[in-house]
Amino acid sequence: MKKDEKDKSLLGGEFSQPLDEKENPLRPRILDEFQGQPAIKDNLKIFIQAARERRECLDHLFLAGPPGLGKTTLAGILANEMGAELKITSAPALEKPKDLAGILSTLPAGSVFFIDEIHRLKPVLEEMLYIAMEDYEIDWVIGQGPAARTVRIPLAPFTLIGATTKAGQVSSPLYNRFGISLHLDLYSPEELNLVIRRSAGILGITIEPEGVERLSRCSRGTPRVANRLLRRMRDFAQVLGRGTIDQGVIGEGLSRLGIDEYGLEKLDREILKFIITRYQGGPVGAETLAICVGEAVETLEDFYEPYLIQAGFLTRTPRGRTVTPLAYRHLNLPAPSPTGDENQRLLF
Repeated sequence: MKKDEKDKSLLGGEFSQPLDEKENPLRPRILDEFQGQPAIKDNLKIFIQAARERRECLDHLFLAGPPGLGKTTLAGILANEMGAELKITSAPALEKPKDLAGILSTLPAGSVFFIDEIHRLKPVLEEMLYIAMEDYEIDWVIGQGPAARTVRIPLAPFTLIGATTKAGQVSSPLYNRFGISLHLDLYSPEELNLVIRRSAGILGITIEPEGVERLSRCSRGTPRVANRLLRRMRDFAQVLGRGTIDQGVIGEGLSRLGIDEYGLEKLDREILKFIITRYQGGPVGAETLAICVGEAVETLEDFYEPYLIQAGFLTRTPRGRTVTPLAYRHLNLPAPSPTGDENQRLLF
């Protein structure tokens, strides 16, 4: 599976326009509709109420967590709760200082400015944001050479929301300028049950309770994945069933999609099987593993490994990746002998 194919994966948490073009109707508009993340919701309600009572902008907000957990949705909710205009962009789309300056200088007072993938922001743009976040001003250079001079342009007060899947790659000076920092965790099956039931109601889908439970277990702890699976099961129920998503429809649908009861796709299982059959369960280095499965190291580390580790199939050690006993049982492969010859392992 190549990088562009991974982006289109049904179980990929990343936003994909073809897969998510119908996602907007399922997005919650207010905090009470947002499922999961109870501690974050409770704190945000307090922050929003306090800001509204003081008639101030909400403090700048930093959102971190795996893709598909609702960071963009939360930005829209916060803007709606504050009665503010929402401006959305992504760091890769901001190439030059004039791109960022053009957006900041035209933001209405009290608006919410959302930057996705903020860890990919260029250093020169970060430095412009420092002053904008603290003083609501930007420095702009007019002229060239000896005649150049700096002009400070005032901005209307705004709230910056920065979202990232790689919090460790955000520079400390930028991170420290956010007044509120929140980390979204993967959802539990019980929380995904609520997401699936709510989405099914909005889409007018009839789904049996057992089907809700099964889909929630296959959704990799991600609401975006749960909604994608729900829409695909709707297709199978419409064409192959009687319009109701039941156990039979889900079993047939997941089988056709190559998804097992843990939410693992074909390449997930190939990664585990490769470590077991070629390296006796590990450890094996990330670069070696990426070459053998035909993926980029970044794709392996950002997309596949997090869920495999969270689900208990894989562990990271100082010497490399190692599978767990659960992986052997899931793949129906014999566990290695505890007295294996360590010198025969290829360590990278």
